[in-house]
Amino acid sequence: MKVYLVQHAEAMSKDEDPDRPLTEKGLTDIKRVATYVAKKAVIKVGIIVHSGKVRAQRTAEEIYEVLTDTATVTSVKDLEPMSDPAIWAEKIGEQEKDIMLVGHLPHLAKLAALLLCGDANKQIVSFEMAGMVCLEKVGKEKWAVKWMITPEMVC
Repeated sequence: MKVYLVQHAEAMSKDEDPDRPLTEKGLTDIKRVATYVAKKAVIKVGIIVHSGKVRAQRTAEEIYEVLTDTATVTSVKDLEPMSDPAIWAEKIGEQEKDIMLVGHLPHLAKLAALLLCGDANKQIVSFEMAGMVCLEKVGKEKWAVKWMITPEMVC
């Protein structure tokens, strides 16, 4: 099983727009990353979930448009920046199909650390906006980083 963790793409500041939609750079970055990943990796997720915040939703929708083997995109609870990573660590453990989570920092970093080393407070993965990290289950309860892509890698 694989889980894909995606930090939302660059968004406008609260001063520019309180809803924080993606900037043009953010849209370009996530389209580039999604297109590259679709060509170079075999990604067949059953679902793409996002926090419901505009910046995460739009990022998820852009990925969905490129990854044609995805069943659906939906908003879920507990992917907000300050959510408890243990909630999604447990939910991921219950999944049968690969899943993609589109969210925010510090939540994604804490979730990755919890899955990889059992300690959400360790700094294990350095996320970037519009970056995608693929974790693969390598044992009953063990995970490893399979790959990571950032916008700068696919210029």
